Amino acid sequence: MPTRFRWATIALIVALIVINYIDRSAISYAVTPLQNEFGISTAEYGVVSSVFAIGYMVFAFLSGPLVDRFGTRRVLLTAILLFSLCTALTPLAGGFIGLLLIRLVLGAAEAPAFPAASRTASQWLPRAERGFALALIGGVAVSGSLLIAGPLLTQLIGAVGWRGMFWTMCVLGLLWAVVAAGLLASAPADSRRVNDAERALIAAGQDAAEQHTAPRRTDWRSLFTNRNLWIVAVGYFSWGFMFWGFMYWLPQYLSTAFKLSLKAVGAFAIAPWAAGIVGALIGGFLVDRIYRRTRSVRSRFTIMGVALLLSGASLIPVFLDPSLTVALVSISCGVGFGFVTGGIWWVASIDAEPSQPATAAGFADAAFALAGIVAPLAMGFIVAGTGTFTSGFITMSILAVVGALAMLLGTREPTHSDGADVPADSRSEAEAV
Repeated sequence: MPTRFRWATIALIVALIVINYIDRSAISYAVTPLQNEFGISTAEYGVVSSVFAIGYMVFAFLSGPLVDRFGTRRVLLTAILLFSLCTALTPLAGGFIGLLLIRLVLGAAEAPAFPAASRTASQWLPRAERGFALALIGGVAVSGSLLIAGPLLTQLIGAVGWRGMFWTMCVLGLLWAVVAAGLLASAPADSRRVNDAERALIAAGQDAAEQHTAPRRTDWRSLFTNRNLWIVAVGYFSWGFMFWGFMYWLPQYLSTAFKLSLKAVGAFAIAPWAAGIVGALIGGFLVDRIYRRTRSVRSRFTIMGVALLLSGASLIPVFLDPSLTVALVSISCGVGFGFVTGGIWWVASIDAEPSQPATAAGFADAAFALAGIVAPLAMGFIVAGTGTFTSGFITMSILAVVGALAMLLGTREPTHSDGADVPADSRSEAEAV
């Protein structure tokens, strides 16, 4: 009877992503005391917010090769110790420059999480189980953290103050590191808690390239000439523009367009993220179920393409000066359909470059992080220039359609050049063009 320790490993990664997202959003709940304490203007706070995304984007790309070379365990333990330290230092920043440097390092330290999660899925799961696992990591954990961050952090501020809120989150990260030090392994072969039957089950559903766990040099040529991986990046940027746009601007849209109070905005703004959890679970279920039937890597892109089309189409009623109910339902559907893709980006990245999955995931994550820089700025200019959010929503919808068409029309089924003795229907090699 095979053990099921692979799911304990996935649970550890899910917990890491939740901590990761709550940590990065904690500063938004302490804006006023930070500004009063350090004399930071609103414009300077905007710069501090953006610099996190810059650090994250650069190191999302660079951390992938580190994960592939040194393994998930070493990189993740180092990363969480560093970003927990940054969280603890935030109340002690002293001023604008100190806060700027801390947020830059925090972005860099949090960047390895998704590349490491992708390599973990590649090493610890057969291909037919990855969709659901990565939906939990890339969809449910992200949406869920956005749902609970507000109530959790505001309660912490009420109980221990704004400084204590940061220090409590630091302790939470350190507790994760203690647990992970005892349980987390880079591959099943490195864990004493995995029996031979579970190792065999995992190996039977993997590509031959994925079973090589020894450190290797990054093959940059294969990465940059990979057609499917570039399409993953284009699609992820398209969805990222909608995600980051709503994350930063949805409260203000609800407040200005419908004259809602802050309390009402908080109550209504949770609906899209709740829809995101549902969408992520549906996406994880579909991608595994369809792959088991078809053994087609392109099926991943078909699901993502259809989901992005539906996501973009869902926003059309918002262009037409809708009621609050119509706007909220439309936006929730747009976010929900978008989150159907939440974990599949990482599955598709692994399929594209099975021999260096973390590097491929870092490439895709950098595109998503770029959207995190572009979307808030673009939405700000659009709202300032037009006085409404309509053009911003139209931009979101157009980009979703562009990403969908790339997914549906541009991808190809990867070739199988690896000659290892594993079943042909469970292997995929990166496609180079």
